[in-house]
Amino acid sequence: MSEIPAAKSALRAQMIETPSWGYGNSGTRFKVFAQQGVPRDPFEKLADAAQVHAATGVAPTVSLHIPWDRVADYAELRAHAEALGVRIGMINSNTFQDDDYRIGSVCHPDLKVRRKAIDHLLECVDIMDSTGSNALKLWFADGTNYPGQDDIAARQDRLAEALAEVYARLGDEQRLVLEYKLFEPAFYTTDVPDWGTSYAHCLKLGPKAKVVVDTGHHAPGTNIEFIVAFLLREGKLGAFDLNSRFYADDDLMAGAADPFQLFRILHEVAKNGGLDPAAGVAFMLDQCHNIEAKIPAAIRSVMNVQEATAKALLVDLSALRAAQTAGDVLGANAVLMDAYNTDVRPLLAEVREEMGLNPDPLAAYRGTGYAEKIIAERVGGTQAGWGA
Repeated sequence: MSEIPAAKSALRAQMIETPSWGYGNSGTRFKVFAQQGVPRDPFEKLADAAQVHAATGVAPTVSLHIPWDRVADYAELRAHAEALGVRIGMINSNTFQDDDYRIGSVCHPDLKVRRKAIDHLLECVDIMDSTGSNALKLWFADGTNYPGQDDIAARQDRLAEALAEVYARLGDEQRLVLEYKLFEPAFYTTDVPDWGTSYAHCLKLGPKAKVVVDTGHHAPGTNIEFIVAFLLREGKLGAFDLNSRFYADDDLMAGAADPFQLFRILHEVAKNGGLDPAAGVAFMLDQCHNIEAKIPAAIRSVMNVQEATAKALLVDLSALRAAQTAGDVLGANAVLMDAYNTDVRPLLAEVREEMGLNPDPLAAYRGTGYAEKIIAERVGGTQAGWGA
């Protein structure tokens, strides 16, 4: 197939970011489940992330979450990451776990609370400076639960003012990416509920502001690939939070619930230049591994994204365009389905071997004995998890 050499090149260059919180304890709304060997601090989280990169070769960056990953010396944390062969990726803010934010953070009716939230966001930019991160990811739990609780338009004004102040603080090579979420924890109105709201704010801010598409943050039946194609066309797709959902924001492993949807999304990405590093699209996992082992789950998720990407890269675009131009509905669909139904595991095994890696990343990790090592060594102290 003529697509294979180009596909191999793109797969070797692909980068998938893993989240620090994916290595800590997590659970449902009712229970956080502890596991043996879980990291106790950001330094141990980075060590675990380095194992994922060592096994896959395509996970060189790690997102941090502040204050969960707050340390006394961020330059030291950066050096630690680089010594392990990884780098600090996005800095994620947290304006949803403080009592002051019960009815909002940057959209709160009280100026003092808004000031506290904005100061935290500015702190996150300071952390970007120290760690070498080039992106600040913003997600706000802000919204209302009842009609009349607050002024909907005024809350948008407050949001715009906060974003403008943070945007002005960014360096030349830094950017912010604004995430949206349909609902939860706010149930009547959410201040950034959809891609259109995020896009409108980012458009007003300028070229250093772009939209985050979380694959679990949509109403059932939403055509996520349309959103992706639109944002790529407008140069406003900044990042993905890749995960799976069956019902709402389930944060399951990417590609687990609907691998065909992940393929369709990555087809639009590949076809429209989103895999080109110049496009600046970050591919990040945003998952909570509640019942499965953390590091193998992250490896499996990376592999799932790789498989969907490989299938997307094998789409015969010439044949697809010819069928589309001719109005051949079934023919065009068949081109996509042929690529989706291709077993790309042998291709990915070849790519890994060409990169000097074990063709089976999970087997490679199991062979290191790292899981047994951290269970034996990480005894005592407080395990990292939601809120720590």
